Amino acid sequence: MLNECETLMLDMDGTVLDLAYDNYVWKELVPEHYAEAKGISVDLARSRLYAKYRAIQGDIQWYCLDHWSERLGLDVLELHRGVNHRIDYLPGAKRFLQALHEHDVRVLLVTNSHPDTLALKDEVTGLADYFDAIYTSHQFGYAKERQEFWHALQEEEGFGKGSTLFVDDNRTVLKSADAYGLEMLVEISQPDTSEPVRETSDYTGVMGVADLLDT
Repeated sequence: MLNECETLMLDMDGTVLDLAYDNYVWKELVPEHYAEAKGISVDLARSRLYAKYRAIQGDIQWYCLDHWSERLGLDVLELHRGVNHRIDYLPGAKRFLQALHEHDVRVLLVTNSHPDTLALKDEVTGLADYFDAIYTSHQFGYAKERQEFWHALQEEEGFGKGSTLFVDDNRTVLKSADAYGLEMLVEISQPDTSEPVRETSDYTGVMGVADLLDT
């Protein structure tokens, strides 16, 4: 599959980098600090936060650190920075990125990540060095779950729908890319190394991007 594409689009969190970091921040760290700020239990804080998360999941605001900092009264970026030692590549992902120079393919990072989080993760991992271009949904104003994102990215890149391989761990995003017409779609089945392997969906599933070197 990798040898058949002209453009390779990779998601960041859960595809190149271990989603365990993000899950720890949003499911453990933020609730702990929110509970302390509000004088409530962590369980109650988590319950309230999860309701707030679900209300805008898939929207651009869900991925916006500024939105959450303002809404929760916390410096969310600083919380991320305080545990940046947890940021790491998924198994085999760095080797995969290093091997891509042997393939005649344009490599794009296509992420919903907020630019500040992206900058922090690049600071820790140096991942930007492996990509020909980087696009965040924030520069377009629409999350990857929305068709408007793909239209905007097409305006920038002019990629071929039949010659582009897109890899992501988010099934809603993959469905959005599918609806837009991308023909080669791959789902990561273990985006978080602290959680079990997920059952595959309608899309081609791989444990990690390194598996694509064998396709």
